[in-house]
Amino acid sequence: MRPDDNGPIAKNPWHAVEIIPPRASCIAAQAVKGIRFLSAQAPSLPLEQCTQPTACRCTYRKHLDRREEARRAEDALGVRRWCPVPMERRQNRGRRNSD
Repeated sequence: MRPDDNGPIAKNPWHAVEIIPPRASCIAAQAVKGIRFLSAQAPSLPLEQCTQPTACRCTYRKHLDRREEARRAEDALGVRRWCPVPMERRQNRGRRNSD
């Protein structure tokens, strides 16, 4: 089963999924635990290397973005830093005759 099988393909190109294995899962599921995949590139469940394919209870957890943390401080805080606008320094006309 693919993450996009249950509905239309996600419009967000960075939509991601994470495989959530249960406690008693195979080594293959434990190896990908905590890794986010783009939805279109996520492996299908049960994993190919799964040693318990008929009893596999792994699931997907959906995420809006493949990144786990904000890249910039302003993304994490949700506010932009205030920057004063410098005063206009141009006082004279330009060099051209038409200015």
